[in-house]
Amino acid sequence: MKDTSRPVESVWDYPRPPRVEAADGRRVTVRFGGRTVAESTESLRVLETSHPPVYYLPPTAVAPGLLVPSRHRTWCEWKGHAVHWDLVVDGVRSADAAWSYPEPSPGFEPIRGHLAFYPSRVERCTVDGEVVEAQPGDFYGGWITPEIRGPFKGGPGTAGW
Repeated sequence: MKDTSRPVESVWDYPRPPRVEAADGRRVTVRFGGRTVAESTESLRVLETSHPPVYYLPPTAVAPGLLVPSRHRTWCEWKGHAVHWDLVVDGVRSADAAWSYPEPSPGFEPIRGHLAFYPSRVERCTVDGEVVEAQPGDFYGGWITPEIRGPFKGGPGTAGW
């Protein structure tokens, strides 16, 4: 049953630079290969203007032995250098399915070592049972839940926003 009591959030009300906030205790799950690979009620959200929230799960929320370091690296002007992780379950690999910041920039220390997953690169992500829609374009990895409103940056033609 959908929770219709959640207040609507417009991504255009989110801050720039982004803000890290404690999620509200809802259960965040990530499924791949027919199993739950990560689950937590203690995730953090990063909110940034024009983007759906990105959920960062504590490393203890991820089933051990499923993440393999990737060679892929990225840089965020706000959070710093990110490392990426392949997710491997029963021999099935999702390349660069997750990322983390081992040494985040000042102001983003709370997400140190936490893991964010691209909803489009796993079987399913949920927030308190609500299935997440992936942010268009697959660059930012935002999680769209029923209370989140756009338009969202990331899809074709939005790079110049």
